[in-house]
This record gives sequence, structure tokens and C-alpha cells, in this order.
Amino acid sequence: MTSGQMIYDLRRLRLHGLIERIPHTHRYQVTDSGLRHALFLTRAYNRLLRTGMAELTDPHSSDPPPLRRAATAYETAINQLVEHAGLAA
Repeated sequence: MTSGQMIYDLRRLRLHGLIERIPHTHRYQVTDSGLRHALFLTRAYNRLLRTGMAELTDPHSSDPPPLRRAATAYETAINQLVEHAGLAA
């Protein structure tokens, strides 16, 4: 990561109120709001995304879970649209 990328990322986090600069230093600390956001995103990942992706990729389930059925239906619909439009797959 270059110093320019780091400056950009720190500026964006600071402008969104997720971090704040410690006065008279080159250091930052996480704000209360930033900590709440980080905890929410961590929990959302653990409870929703990780378990949902495991449902989609589990080859051992005999009856496909609703999420996998929805993903298959979505993929089928996209393939039909591509075929109808005459686009190369």
C-alpha cells in the first residue's frame, strides 16, 4: 500500500466519522460509531454471509436449501435472457 493510498483511506474513514486523529500526532483512534459499525459488519458477515455461502456450496445436502434454489433460479433466468438476446455465453 502506498502512502497515497493510505492517506486516501484514512481521510475517507475520518470523513465518515469512523476514526479520529489524535491531536499533535500522526495516529488515529476508532470512534464509538466506528466500533459499532465494525461490530455490526462482523456479526452480519458471521451470521448471514458465511452461513449463506455455506448453504450455496454444500454438496452433501439431499434437499437443496431455499437460498440455493433461489440462486439456481436466478442463474437460469440470466442464462435464458442471454440466450434470448443472442449473446455469447
